[in-house]
Amino acid sequence: MSKQIKLKIITPEKTIFEEMVDSVSIPTTEGEITILPHHIPLVSAVASGDIVARIGADVVPMAVSGGFLEAKPLTDGSGTELAILADFAERVGDISEDVIVKAKARAEELKAMKDKGEVIDFEQFAAELERSLTRVRIADKWRGKKYRL
Repeated sequence: MSKQIKLKIITPEKTIFEEMVDSVSIPTTEGEITILPHHIPLVSAVASGDIVARIGADVVPMAVSGGFLEAKPLTDGSGTELAILADFAERVGDISEDVIVKAKARAEELKAMKDKGEVIDFEQFAAELERSLTRVRIADKWRGKKYRL
């Protein structure tokens, strides 16, 4: 059995990804890290950006915003178990042009509300704005590149 990582990405709504992978690059609050099989145990905060899982020659990019990760050895010793509990995560292949347009419009609407001095829940505003901008930025980054859906 080859050494791999059991990757699971979960949001409050659903499980986004659950598969065995060869490596995973993740944006953290301390910078981007790459997890390989037999990585040391680790807990870290996840930042906004793209998670890139590699399976052989294939890459699976996902947009992520906030959350935590935990890396630990698999119980059978064959690799690493990596759980990412994300505030928001979405596969790049699921981000359609319609979603991008709506995300941009929502970000502009929220910014206009804030600029007008309307009473808004700042925490919710910041989270929604971060999700919208992350979707747009990551979709633009991966547009035209080859990746597995």
